[in-house]
Amino acid sequence: MKQLVYLSVMILTAAACNRGAVMTTTATTKPIVITGIDASKRPGNDFFMYANGIWYDTAQIPAAQTGVGSYSFMNYPQRIRLQGILDSVSAASNTPESNAQKVGDFYASGMDTAAINKRGYEPIKPILTRIDALTDVTSLLKLVADEQKAGNGSIIGLSIGSDNKQSTVNIAQLSQTGIGLPDRDYYFKTDSATTAIQRAYKTYITSLLTLTGIDAATAAKQADAAYDIEKQMAAAHKTNIERRDVRANYNKMAVATLAKSQSTLNWTTLLSDLGVQVDSINVRQPAYYYRLNTLLGTTPIQNWQAYLKANALTHYANFLSQPFLEASFAYSKALTGQAVKQTRTQEMTQAVDQSLGDALAQLYVKKYFPEAAKKRMTVLVANLEKAFEARINRLDWMSDSTKTKAKEKLYAFTEKIGYPDKWRDYTTVKVGRDTYFENRLSAAKNEYDYNIAKLQQPVDRTEWHTTPPTVTAYNSPPLNEIVFPAGILQSPYFSLQADDALNYGGIGMVIGHEITHSFDDQGAQFDKVGNVTNWWTKDDYAKFKARTQQVIDQYNTFTVLDSVHVKGPLTVGENTADIAGVAIAYDAFKLTEQGKDTTKIDGFTPDQRFFISIARIWRVKTRDEFLRMYVNTNPHSPAKWRVNGPLMNFTPFYKAFDVKPGDKMYKPEAERITVW
Repeated sequence: MKQLVYLSVMILTAAACNRGAVMTTTATTKPIVITGIDASKRPGNDFFMYANGIWYDTAQIPAAQTGVGSYSFMNYPQRIRLQGILDSVSAASNTPESNAQKVGDFYASGMDTAAINKRGYEPIKPILTRIDALTDVTSLLKLVADEQKAGNGSIIGLSIGSDNKQSTVNIAQLSQTGIGLPDRDYYFKTDSATTAIQRAYKTYITSLLTLTGIDAATAAKQADAAYDIEKQMAAAHKTNIERRDVRANYNKMAVATLAKSQSTLNWTTLLSDLGVQVDSINVRQPAYYYRLNTLLGTTPIQNWQAYLKANALTHYANFLSQPFLEASFAYSKALTGQAVKQTRTQEMTQAVDQSLGDALAQLYVKKYFPEAAKKRMTVLVANLEKAFEARINRLDWMSDSTKTKAKEKLYAFTEKIGYPDKWRDYTTVKVGRDTYFENRLSAAKNEYDYNIAKLQQPVDRTEWHTTPPTVTAYNSPPLNEIVFPAGILQSPYFSLQADDALNYGGIGMVIGHEITHSFDDQGAQFDKVGNVTNWWTKDDYAKFKARTQQVIDQYNTFTVLDSVHVKGPLTVGENTADIAGVAIAYDAFKLTEQGKDTTKIDGFTPDQRFFISIARIWRVKTRDEFLRMYVNTNPHSPAKWRVNGPLMNFTPFYKAFDVKPGDKMYKPEAERITVW
């Protein structure tokens, strides 16, 4: 759930004021009954299946989805809510240039598939014609810059974000990019599952090229040329595990120096064409740009034309007519196992959320988000922070001086709940009811301009990095903030009607998880204001690294599918946050009246309800194809191990469910991992 991004929003003063006071919240209605427990299973063998097995064994993944259940898969039912809003606003008479008009007409333009199909690939003909006219690297880089500003990135991974050494200022940053497969390793693995995806990807590019009138043989040849360039660039990519090294991703260079060492890229002109007027820039993965500089000077221009066509077509395919959509889905099906396409309404709801997110979110919040939820969340956050402070004080491996620094960082948190106080302005986005392709480009240009305007400006700590209806939560170490959008503040994570056991096991665990991200293997390198600096003693940091290594080693042993295991080094940050998140949430729960009680509800003690709630928030079932991609590319462990992994390390769970030696989840107390 963590993102090393550059975000913000107001500090919720209510939470800050409650930091020193413990407030208990209890349900005022009949307690929520827990159903679906598989009593035939011992909780200590596989708690995920004990709590979720009946559901898991009967749940059907809709043909248009890659999975079903909680967390990100709740975004599917969320879209039904958003779709209802869009159906209503698109049918209404709205004030010209208002958010309602733009949201409604954007949606309507995308729903008019007859008009879109009639246009075929006509909207991108000017781009393809311009690619065909390229004669040299100079004209190629000018096209790359122009397309980047239109939202179609290719070989330049430009972003604007806070300087890790001076977190109050936004700087320009360059990251590795240029590939179409999910990750660099997909180009080099030779197992049957990966080679099938490689073939599907090349078939996809070939299909798109033939849809523009190129004969099949020529299209296949161009697809091979494009793929070869991608593979050469992928060879210079750092792996997703290597990219977890925060300090190695900071390589601030003078543009003049970069221009000399990479003369073919002609950085001075390229950055100017991108609208980036700076003297220095952070090159996060330098090896990629050295390889790109060489490739631009040695690869024939016709091969680059094939690459840029493939890049443009894959980027714009979903904005075009039905044959392009079908080609795109055929590749997606091979990659994720999704059986059938989503409905057009689902696709367009997602498109509006991506392109005009804050405008749609204002309508969502007004209709679906109660302010009472925001108030109760401030209490939960305050209690979780209080519990984390107590855990810091009790650590036997950390010195008092480092504890003081850790608590200073905790006290400096910014908490964002529900939705921002300041919404995005979409004045420059021009939306017509019959120009879907142009609407997408206008929104993309607005997004690019919005980000470029931040360059060398003070970091706006009121900015959000996700739309409020999204079912997610995140932590931004560079801003030392935790964010809980309105979308996640619903069952099974949170309910105004739920007792504290369910809410602390649900959203409480998520809060604890996000707090911990400021103290995981990456977050621990940022100080209280978001600068990468060493606030640890040497001995304390060595002990911390030894404990996170225990997390890596343990999760490496967890089997996902046949011979596929959790990638401990990739998921260490999320796993550390899961382990600590459970412990912090439990300690905070124990501060409430119900947490101090032992009265059963529906046959379960308060502690048992707390742990069952943890299992329910990760109730997820996915297709195997999707799960294989997930394990290769996602820094989170699969759902089962987000439950069983933390709980097998947490002694109160053993007591709540009488976990004994011989149970599969049992670990001797000396082997149970505690980081925080």
